[in-house]
Amino acid sequence: MTDVISARGLVKRYGDVTALDGLDLTVPEGTVLGLLGPNGAGKTTAVRVLTTLLTADAGSAHVAGIDVFADPRGVRERIGLSGQYAAVDEYLTGFENLDMIGRLYRLGRRRSRERARELLDRFSLSDAADRPVKTYSGGMRRRLDLAGALVASPSVLFLDEPTTGLDPRSRTDMWEVIRELVSGGTTLLLTTQYLEEADRLADEIVVIDRGRVIAQGTADQLKAEVGGERVEVVVQEAADLARARNVLLAVATGEVVVEDHVRRLTAPVTGGGKVLVEALGRLDAAGIAVLDVGLRRPTLDDVFLTLTGHGAEDTPEEAAA
Repeated sequence: MTDVISARGLVKRYGDVTALDGLDLTVPEGTVLGLLGPNGAGKTTAVRVLTTLLTADAGSAHVAGIDVFADPRGVRERIGLSGQYAAVDEYLTGFENLDMIGRLYRLGRRRSRERARELLDRFSLSDAADRPVKTYSGGMRRRLDLAGALVASPSVLFLDEPTTGLDPRSRTDMWEVIRELVSGGTTLLLTTQYLEEADRLADEIVVIDRGRVIAQGTADQLKAEVGGERVEVVVQEAADLARARNVLLAVATGEVVVEDHVRRLTAPVTGGGKVLVEALGRLDAAGIAVLDVGLRRPTLDDVFLTLTGHGAEDTPEEAAA
């Protein structure tokens, strides 16, 4: 499979701050790469370099077979970009914004207008097509911005936190659009602060911190690195916590964690559903009443916490990086 996006040893400095420190990335044709990392890790800087908005201090990069630094115009002709903030003209209507982008891409008057109407319909903006964008909600502006990135039907798309600020319904709708694009052959690099988004959309995930790759793989591979399933049990009576802990130790592969204030016990296990059934049987035989029980597998949030030492949203806003 051909790598449509590739970067080797990218370095970018802002004074004494190193935003990218030898970053390597590859995105095969027709796939989605999810780029994760704490705010300030270098995600946006990487996108800006690959989309020709910034020049790296060192390294090399190719997009759609074109050298990003030697032929930036050639790269721009083949990509679409939706940044963190909606890049729309609020004094133009939604239709005028998309029509203008089509003209800039030299699609011609007729095709630009047709494409604008197609995208307004696709993003549920037809009813607001002739209203000034300054009257749009934040979510509507976000959808219009993504529509603008698709005007020229690019084969390579960069989305920098595309669903930030959207309500859950709009976010789900956006995911569907992204899936359609990829199923049609689009290659996508996606940065996101929503780990569920990466879990659902990305074929492969790269986690970066301080401008370097610290982990790479599919969502399942990264979760496996964190290790293990967990049986979580909430008992009815706090007085049963000690006995329940001893029961779960018989099926656990490590220490059983007890949270007294919520009467919950968490036991690391292997064996999936079978060990859950066994644990329930042992608790029942011991006469311990259970209010809630479940088998929990690692999430991407667990991965993020393990790799970076904090949750995905427990960091300051990304500034220069």
